[in-house]
Amino acid sequence: MTVAVVLFTADLRLHDHPPLRAALASSDEIVPLFVRDSAIEAAGFGAPNRLAFLADCLRDLDAGLRERGGRLVIRSGDVAEEVGRIVSETGAADVHLAAGVSAYARRREERLRAALASGGQRLHVHDGVVTAVAPGAVTPAASDHFAVFTPYFRRWSAQRVRETFAAPRAVRVPDGPGSEAVPARSAVSGVSEGLAEGGERQARTRFTAWRRHGLAAYEEGHDDLSGDATSRLSPHLHFGTLSPVELVHRARTVEGAGAEAFVRQLCWREFHHQVLAARPAAARQDYRTRHDHWRSETDAAEDIEAWRQGRTGYPVVDAAMRQLRHEGWMHNRGRLLTAGFLTKTLYVDWRIGARHFLDLLVDGDVANNQLNWQWMAGTGTDSRPNRVLNPVIQAKRYDPDGSYVRRWVPELAEVSGSAVHEPWKLRRSGRDRPDYPEPVVGLADGLSRFRRARGLD
Repeated sequence: MTVAVVLFTADLRLHDHPPLRAALASSDEIVPLFVRDSAIEAAGFGAPNRLAFLADCLRDLDAGLRERGGRLVIRSGDVAEEVGRIVSETGAADVHLAAGVSAYARRREERLRAALASGGQRLHVHDGVVTAVAPGAVTPAASDHFAVFTPYFRRWSAQRVRETFAAPRAVRVPDGPGSEAVPARSAVSGVSEGLAEGGERQARTRFTAWRRHGLAAYEEGHDDLSGDATSRLSPHLHFGTLSPVELVHRARTVEGAGAEAFVRQLCWREFHHQVLAARPAAARQDYRTRHDHWRSETDAAEDIEAWRQGRTGYPVVDAAMRQLRHEGWMHNRGRLLTAGFLTKTLYVDWRIGARHFLDLLVDGDVANNQLNWQWMAGTGTDSRPNRVLNPVIQAKRYDPDGSYVRRWVPELAEVSGSAVHEPWKLRRSGRDRPDYPEPVVGLADGLSRFRRARGLD
């Protein structure tokens, strides 16, 4: 009997899974393995919302494997050591793994390859699992990555995306290797009350329904805060319960601007992956420094805490921050507004905001979180690094009747229409003021401070 190991990481699904397909094609038995990586949790990436969603995903993956005659093997500890133990227990000759893009994922692959080679085993790393187009597959002349999205999108769109694979009908797993119990969401404390359910079944159900009823209107509605017309698939892409290859193929079968806009957003995700793959230090450092002298955490402590708690005095910013705390997720337009407000209106280091998002976001990953924060801070790939989004103007444009704000900021529930976006004006008009904080800074003052700090005045 030949045995192979399939090491699941950010690809917790059975449909369209190249490592699983390759292992099943070349071996009599496989060990579907997930290692609860102690290094990731020690680095602070084991946030409650992601651990709870992960528990859902692992339970669903195990159930899917059992329906096919197999099971999921779960271990905890150092990935290379745990894979080595499985190889020793089963006599496996091959280990299959999806390619990663972060510096840590690269180091993990190197350690696995070295450890397996010393014992005569082989590591097979598969592209086209976490992204539709592998980072580095398309590059501009004289560079190892694209730093501007539009030319990347053109080249990415011209690439032939591989065909998708069906989920296997049967999976045979050797009896030997023991497993920890599948984790339960209920065992995780500190989880956001409104956190969505994880797992491949949930992912596929959501996408099928949204493709039928929401995709066509995506172009015109994806920025509408109260309309909530986005796909909400980002957590499933982060954990790999959906294949980006499958999403691209299925979206392209729908005609119209909505499908085109959705595919463009999938490409934005892959754009950031290829930037991080080429510049792994961008997870911590400015991709393009502006030589900022950010306000210190001590000097800005009250403003930072007001931002975290959704008490800045700017309703649309506060609504988005409260949505984040309640759901572990935030509308894409809200992410732009809250990040821009912290970095440019409050002039606080983007890393402080990025850390808070990673503490709460169920879809928080290094590539998209860190590089989107830098884009808003003007230290990333944005060609207009000094743009400043006015939260009041943005709120009136993307939440014109104020329903998004009223949902998440109940103190303002009785304020009608667009007046909810400027509650400080109520007192001036002689009306009673709601129990809601004054703005932490005037927008003109914040803009002036930012422009001075960047040397623009």
